[in-house]
Amino acid sequence: MKTGWAFCGSFCTFERAMRVLEQLVSGGGEVTPVFSETACGTDTRFGRAADWVSRAEKITGRAAIRTITEAEPIGPNGLFDLLIVAPATGNTLAKLAHGITDSSVTMACKSHLRNGRSLLLAVSTNDGLSGSAPNIAALMSRKNIYFVPYRQDNAEGKPTSLVADMERIPEIIPQVMLGRQPQPLLQA
Repeated sequence: MKTGWAFCGSFCTFERAMRVLEQLVSGGGEVTPVFSETACGTDTRFGRAADWVSRAEKITGRAAIRTITEAEPIGPNGLFDLLIVAPATGNTLAKLAHGITDSSVTMACKSHLRNGRSLLLAVSTNDGLSGSAPNIAALMSRKNIYFVPYRQDNAEGKPTSLVADMERIPEIIPQVMLGRQPQPLLQA
């Protein structure tokens, strides 16, 4: 199976995402990394952007897609059977919910979805139960869009924050490829 793995700017989840990416590749998956302009251009306390891109390229053995121009052919050329966005930030969820295509990741999603192929979103946002909630709900009702099961990140300290259980991605891919939303969606 040919998979795209898109990284958005929730930098605190990159380490977890890389471990799951390694699992997919070691299991024989053909994976191409996609980085939003923010993800591949912003150094943070969680690491240097260039190091994250380099690590993903080393794991997958493929050059990362980093621009809208590079992402546009994904759909017309049928590059992926599945596109995973992990982490999917509140910003990206809002853009997808409202049809805004102004980044490499949103273009990758739009281009991929045009062929009726599955898009798997791994939410990571501090406002999942507030400002991003309507966008999550809108995307849940769309054909070919699925969510990695998620939970509150820190109910006491960050009561509106949601984070996907990325470690479940390898086990839920078969369900998504059959057109089924993995359950239970809300984790304890």
